[in-house]
Amino acid sequence: MEMAFPRGLAWMLWVAMCGVASLPAAAEPGQLLSARPMNDAPAGANAWRIRYETTDVDGDRTQSSGVLVVPEGAAPPGGREVVAWAHGTVGIDSSCTPIRTLDQIPGLADMLARGWVVVATDYPGLGTRGPHAYLVGDAAAAAVLDSVRAARNFAQAHAGQRFVAWGHSQGAHAALFSGRRALAYAPELQILGIAAVSPPTELAENMKQADVTVRAVLTAFTAESWSKVYGADLSTIADRTTQGVIERATRACEGDRLSAAALLRVLRLRLRLGNLDLSGHAPWDALMARNSLNALDAASPPLLIVQSDGDKLVTSPVTRGFFERSCQRGAVARYVSLPDTGHATTAIASANDAIGWIAQRFSAQPMQNDCPDPI
Repeated sequence: MEMAFPRGLAWMLWVAMCGVASLPAAAEPGQLLSARPMNDAPAGANAWRIRYETTDVDGDRTQSSGVLVVPEGAAPPGGREVVAWAHGTVGIDSSCTPIRTLDQIPGLADMLARGWVVVATDYPGLGTRGPHAYLVGDAAAAAVLDSVRAARNFAQAHAGQRFVAWGHSQGAHAALFSGRRALAYAPELQILGIAAVSPPTELAENMKQADVTVRAVLTAFTAESWSKVYGADLSTIADRTTQGVIERATRACEGDRLSAAALLRVLRLRLRLGNLDLSGHAPWDALMARNSLNALDAASPPLLIVQSDGDKLVTSPVTRGFFERSCQRGAVARYVSLPDTGHATTAIASANDAIGWIAQRFSAQPMQNDCPDPI
């Protein structure tokens, strides 16, 4: 059964009326600010909708919501292993709270049966005050890493320091940046692996190779978000009419009913942004480079990459290039190719593979390395 969660200002008023804890003056990243029980936890588990402190792209305090799911029963002496799930694109408006029901987390029952804690960030600006930092690597990494800290700060979770980051699409981008940032940002945590499903890596190339309609929507989300997060001037890429089209189109959330008006907004985006290359304009070119990942290296955690050959949003050539460059730099990586799935279903289709791979990371089993031996 789907639970209805308050949104925007209504959410903040609801929190105040219900007496949920407000932000402490001395709060720190990962500080748990509130936890409300959810009623749709799988059998043998408990779940909470949480709110916790994290940091934005400038390192300033902000908040994120999310969900925390914990299996019942005694925890092992070192605490339970943690999987940090990072969701894909749902929109950039603060009303776009993504995880409304727990069945949106792939393989949840299997992970709980293995005794793992599962924590899933909403990212700041989705369900909390914005702006949402869309495809902003450092901010997304902080939200993921601080969700693990928040789980550890919740006594009933008995969460340990060992975790794996698993994400799809936008969430795969967040997971990869989490691996790159974990040691410096959260040195008390131990990241054992990164499972990246349909990962945006080289953002300029990802957008260039995407279907033209998808490219227009991604460009609109990115431009509107970065104009607020970084102060990038939209007038450098869009006239006033196009800016209005962008603003109206980015108020929608994935899953909203497709009306004639919504379809018209998408068509207008395609017409005005379908051929726009952000990497050809300042300051967007520098921001694209800042939030791209060319490769991981030998110092990175083990990597699982899942890619659908039929993906028209994150295409195989870009992902394969990232994998090959990571191999050349000494990364340990497994590459799973799915020939018959689209972008939206890749995480579900590969959940068994991902969970099996995560289990190997937690049990320190030897990992299959698909990188060729160095010559």
